[in-house]
Amino acid sequence: MKLEKSIELYTKGKKHLVGAVNSPVRAFKSVGGVPLFIDRAKGSKIIDVDGNEYVDMVLSYGPMILGHRNSVVEKTIKKYLKKGYSFGASTRGEIILAGMVCDAFPGMDKVRFVNSGTEAVLSAIRLARAFTGKNKIIKFAGCYHGHSDALLVAAGSGLATLSIPGSKGVPEDAVKNTLIAEFNNIDSVERHLAENKDIAAVIFEPIAGNMGVVLPTQEFIEELRELTKASGVLLIADEVMTGFRSKFGGAQELLGIEADITCLGKVVGGGFPVGAYGARNEIMEMVSPLGEMYQAGTLSGNPIAMSCGIATLKELKKRNPYEDFEKTAAFLERVLLDAANENGVDLQVNRFGSMINPFFTKEKVVDFKSAQTSDVKKFKTFFWKMIENGVFLPPSQFESWFLATAMSKRDIYKVKSAIQIAMKAVAKKFKK
Repeated sequence: MKLEKSIELYTKGKKHLVGAVNSPVRAFKSVGGVPLFIDRAKGSKIIDVDGNEYVDMVLSYGPMILGHRNSVVEKTIKKYLKKGYSFGASTRGEIILAGMVCDAFPGMDKVRFVNSGTEAVLSAIRLARAFTGKNKIIKFAGCYHGHSDALLVAAGSGLATLSIPGSKGVPEDAVKNTLIAEFNNIDSVERHLAENKDIAAVIFEPIAGNMGVVLPTQEFIEELRELTKASGVLLIADEVMTGFRSKFGGAQELLGIEADITCLGKVVGGGFPVGAYGARNEIMEMVSPLGEMYQAGTLSGNPIAMSCGIATLKELKKRNPYEDFEKTAAFLERVLLDAANENGVDLQVNRFGSMINPFFTKEKVVDFKSAQTSDVKKFKTFFWKMIENGVFLPPSQFESWFLATAMSKRDIYKVKSAIQIAMKAVAKKFKK
């Protein structure tokens, strides 16, 4: 396949962009080679600057759940573009989208729109601290909640290790109130709660999508909810990735729990920069202008972004694609496992609704430690063979694949064929 124009743009981009990219995963460091530069997209397809066409399973890391340039959504955006781009004032669209979001999440009375998942999470944590009057938070190793200082932390050895900064430029003081627990290990949470009386909240991804689709056990998720309630600690669900992807609403309802604060993004913006956090009245009324927890944003509730979100959620509710997503994900799981078995490749596949990810390991993947047993060299070979055969995957072992309503049966069978070819390539390169 030809990548000359991507190579040319990558070379030019390095002069004035950091690594020629604006987000690290786009640099393809974990898979090697030159990052692809995209020219356009429509429906289930994405096309790079060299004219190579791919079935898109990145989907802008989740928000393009209807596919690219859905006709209904695009028509709505064009209508609102004629009215203006940004006002720095309130619009009707904010009220409409807020009602749709709150109706979809039991226990959410009010919501505040922001511009990104990172902004939603850092605001939710500030809100939890304001509401409880406490300072510390617990997060889980391997769960990513954006790039705010307090959450860019790495776990050390042991279950209750104090946090250390996970990025240069993050001072130790910024993470001194962040404690690390192990996903699917309730004992690690209990230990922190027993040793610290100043914990405001536990934040978690209901489905950990940033270590490659890791599901909680039912026992863990129920005990986590019971434990936080009993301890007077708020539970924050980061559904930036899972919101509206597994059902019209969030993963919480499917898992049988209800968090105190929920963070959203991705699908809620339909492809435009939108984040949100919401909770019951007594918590949200702490937020300015009703309360003393300050948070603001000139572009929050941007009218174009609101129109895109409204149109996307209306289409999702109308189509109700979630049963079809489940069937397609189950089909791809079988394809992956069959191809791995036929070629003698160790593989685990995790999936939830419209999210799916294979791990090149014998070990069942239940947390960040087990996710890291995956052979990233095998994934690198697999990734490039999928690219060569017309399937665009996230360039990282630890990112979820996503499904869209725009994917046809022909697209899915193209993915199947590419998987079979890629798995043979992995087996050939890594003969035992």
